[in-house]
Amino acid sequence: MRVGTVLVKLYLPVPCSLKDKRSIIKGLIAKVKREFNVSIAEVGALDDRRRAELGVALVSKDGELNERILAKVVELLEREPEVQVEDYQIEIL
Repeated sequence: MRVGTVLVKLYLPVPCSLKDKRSIIKGLIAKVKREFNVSIAEVGALDDRRRAELGVALVSKDGELNERILAKVVELLEREPEVQVEDYQIEIL
């Protein structure tokens, strides 16, 4: 059994309220869950209106598969116009 995780740090370039940020992030989380069937949650920068941190986890028998899926999650987030991916870190355990 292999566990893959990725921590993605996002920047929201358009100034918005925390309520607007939560709406944007909630939509992104739903989209990622729907497309990749992974566990995902907002795990950091909860009170910062311009930043967000998402944690994504995946369990399978193949570490390479985990890495490919997590890389695709990051690619999806990079294509989103409402956020910019500042940094990400993939880990396979």
